[in-house]
Amino acid sequence: METLRTRLVQAAELTNSLAAQLSAEQLQSYNGEAPSNSIGGQFWCVVGARESYARAFTAGEWQGFSCSLQDIQTPGSVQAALADSQTALLNALAVTEQPWDEARLKILYDLLEHEAQHHGQLIRYFYANSIPFPADFAHRYALS
Repeated sequence: METLRTRLVQAAELTNSLAAQLSAEQLQSYNGEAPSNSIGGQFWCVVGARESYARAFTAGEWQGFSCSLQDIQTPGSVQAALADSQTALLNALAVTEQPWDEARLKILYDLLEHEAQHHGQLIRYFYANSIPFPADFAHRYALS
C-alpha cells in the first residue's frame, strides 16, 4: 500500500512539474490539428479527478465528479489547484485506516491510471506545441 501511495505522489509531482513551467498562452494551446481540449483543460480534468477520487476514497465508493478549478488560463490558478488537490488526496489517504479495503484500492489504482494517461496526452500536446519538458518529466518518460 505504501508503494501505491508513493506512485500516486510521484505521478502528481510529475504533473505539477509540467504545469509549473507553462505560460498563460501555453495553457490555451491545443493538440495540433487533432480534436482536443486545451492544455489548461487537461489540468482541469486532473484536478477534478484528484478531488473526486479523494472523496470516493474517503467514502469507499464513487461520489461523482466535480472540479474546483475555474480558471484554466492563469498559471498561478492551475498550479495552486494542482497543489491543493494533491494535498487533499494525501490528507484523505492519511486519515483512512489501513489496511485499505479492495474498493479503496481500486479507487486509487483508477486515479493512478487516470493521471498516467494524462501524462501520455500531455506529452502529445507538448510535442505539438514545441514546449520543452521539465527535466524530471523527461527523465521519467525517456524524452529528449
